[in-house]
Amino acid sequence: MLKIALPQIAPVWLDRDGGLARVIETINEAAQQDAELIVFGEALIPGYPFWVDLTGGASFNSDKQKELFALYSDQAVIIEAGHLDGVCAALKAAKMACYLGIIERAADRSGHSLYCSFVYIDKTGTLQSSHRKLQPTYEERLVWSPGDGNGLVTHKLGAFTVGGLNCWENWMPLSRAALYAQGEDLHVMCWPGSIRNTEDITPVMAKEGRSYCVSVSTLMRREDVGDNVPYGDEIRAAIPDVAADGGSCIAAPDGSWVLPPLIHDIGIRYAMLDPAMVRRERQNFDPAGHYSRPDVTRLTVNRRRQSLASFED
Repeated sequence: MLKIALPQIAPVWLDRDGGLARVIETINEAAQQDAELIVFGEALIPGYPFWVDLTGGASFNSDKQKELFALYSDQAVIIEAGHLDGVCAALKAAKMACYLGIIERAADRSGHSLYCSFVYIDKTGTLQSSHRKLQPTYEERLVWSPGDGNGLVTHKLGAFTVGGLNCWENWMPLSRAALYAQGEDLHVMCWPGSIRNTEDITPVMAKEGRSYCVSVSTLMRREDVGDNVPYGDEIRAAIPDVAADGGSCIAAPDGSWVLPPLIHDIGIRYAMLDPAMVRRERQNFDPAGHYSRPDVTRLTVNRRRQSLASFED
C-alpha cells in the first residue's frame, strides 16, 4: 500500500522563494500523516503565466510583455543554482517522494529560455528527473519553450512504478505509451487547475493504462495577484474571481473514483493506493504487455537532452 498526499494549493504568484516556502510547509504537514508521495500542480513555482491571456500577450516587441517575462524569468527555478535544495531536504527528512511542477530556467539552454518542467524527487531528497513539457499549449508558447524526451522516465516507489506528464501532454497518446512501456502503474498528471481538464481524462486514462491516475491542480484567484507584480492592477481588473478552480482527483485502475474532483477548496487530501488493484485490472487488459502487439506497432523514443551544440575539446 502507498499513502499519497494530494494538496490543492494556490501559488505565491511570481515569487519563487515564497512559493518554495509554501511547498516545504505543505510537505511538513503531509509528513505528520506519514504520506510517502506528495504531488503538486503544473508550474506551481513560481506560477502559471495567466497574464498572457489578460494583457495582450501576443503583442510583438511589447515593453509590457518584456517586463512581465523578465520578472517570470528572474523568479523561475534554476536547478543547478540549488533553488530546490530546501524542498529536497524537507523530503529527505520526511522520507517522502514528490512530483513538483516548476518553471525551469535551463542552464543548458542559454540560461534564459523557460521550460514547464515536472520534477521527481525521491525519498532520499535526490532529484531523479526533470521532464520538460514537450509541447506548450496555445498561449503558453509565447512564454515557454518546447521540451524534449529526456524526462520521459518512470521511477520505482515501493510496489509501484510512477511517471508523470504536464497538463495537455496527457492527451498525447505516444507520450502516454512511452511511460506505459516502462511499466508505469501510477500516473501523475499536473494541471494549472480546472475541473474541465481533470474530470474527464482522469478516469479515462486510468482505464486505458489500468493504472492509478492522479490529477493534481492548483487554485488561482484574483487575490493571488500580489502587489509585487508589474501591471498588477490591470491583471486584477481582467482576471476572473477564480481563474483556476482546482479539480484535483484520483481514479483507480477500473476508472472508479478514489478521490473525486475537488473545486474551489484549498487543503490536502490523502488516499491509500493498493497495488493489488492494478494486478486485478491487468488480468484482461495490459496496454504494454499481453494486449500489445510490438510485432505490428512499436514506438521509438528519443530521450537525449537537446542542446544547440556539442563541444569536443
